[in-house]
Amino acid sequence: MPDHQLTGFLLRGRATPTARQLGEVGVRADRLSEVTCAEFLAEIERERYDVIVLALVGGAVQAVLHGARALWPAPAGRPVLVTGYVGVVYEKLADGLLLRHGADLVLANSRHDAERFRAVYEGVGADATAVTETALPFLGGARYEPAGSRAHTVVFAVQPSVPDSRADRAYLLERAAGHARLHPDREVLIKLRSKPGEHTTHLEEQPYQRLAEKIPGGLPANCRLVYGNMGEVLDGTDLLVTVSSTAALESLHRSIPTAILTDLGIREALGNHHFLGSGCLASWDQIDSGLLPEGNPAWLAAQGVLPAQGAGPRTGADAYAVARAKVAALMAATRLPPPAPYYTRTTAPRYLPGILARHHLDPDGTPMPGAVRPAAGESRLRRRLRAHLREAARGAYRHGVQRVAPVIRRLGEL
Repeated sequence: MPDHQLTGFLLRGRATPTARQLGEVGVRADRLSEVTCAEFLAEIERERYDVIVLALVGGAVQAVLHGARALWPAPAGRPVLVTGYVGVVYEKLADGLLLRHGADLVLANSRHDAERFRAVYEGVGADATAVTETALPFLGGARYEPAGSRAHTVVFAVQPSVPDSRADRAYLLERAAGHARLHPDREVLIKLRSKPGEHTTHLEEQPYQRLAEKIPGGLPANCRLVYGNMGEVLDGTDLLVTVSSTAALESLHRSIPTAILTDLGIREALGNHHFLGSGCLASWDQIDSGLLPEGNPAWLAAQGVLPAQGAGPRTGADAYAVARAKVAALMAATRLPPPAPYYTRTTAPRYLPGILARHHLDPDGTPMPGAVRPAAGESRLRRRLRAHLREAARGAYRHGVQRVAPVIRRLGEL
């Protein structure tokens, strides 16, 4: 809609994005505010919104869906609710999907994902019509074309929680540094997801920045840490190396040689099992010896990654045509039925109440007493003070996760 207005709400919590992280996304909201789940529900009851995109972790999506059901328990003119996954779905497939069930659209990134999503819903007897095949939203960019004068750049795309042990993360970092020493004509970039003190959805207890400080002699001159938009980093990449990052799909879409590391094994906990059949599984030893993996075309097509066609139609309007049509039809309806999540007090009487309580909602989806503070009459000074206190508490939490917790864990292993 050319005359649309985009309003952004950040769910207050440990993973609330920073201004830097929001800037990298490239989407600018007309209005942006930080809210709790209960405050968000009060907002969508008070103001008219046509479409709500729930870009949240599963438990938060489930809380909003039950909150919306409490707001509109009967057919009504309510917003269209859209959710889904963005990235490689390699863990908590059933749990995450069932927590998202009840939205009007559950977006899948590929044909492969759409089939898996429907199988989960149908497997429990839940309605699967909300599952809608689209594409990864960040696929695109110029097709990779090796050039003789171009510097050979290797990018190691790290992940905040995979692997999780300090020893394994230090090993991978040392191997990247070792590759730089072995190939002084190459530039090795360690692509980081967040700066110290920032969080993504997953906690990062052992930041690579701090591990790099402990490498004897430091990183070699042709190896450095980088931040920024992954697409821009890939513009100058000749080989992407990762354990199981979604960046691999971005890279493969551009036909950039991509290696999925097997040094730590091929395990569900690492997520690299997702790339079985991709043709990209390799070790640092093989990379050191000059291997440049090539993706399997059949596997890539199932994943919605089509390097043979460059940017390809799956990243254009056609990739979202079905989703757009579904949204348009729902918006045109005078009334929509109430959200109907699979999890209810009948199907999950022990599990669901705990999820809702974490977001200060009662088992029926209504906010607990005191969950929504009245904004009227609150001074600007008080709002600023509360914001500073929240940020201080958030900083203390991050310090505990990244500094105190690892020390306590090591002491417990003595």
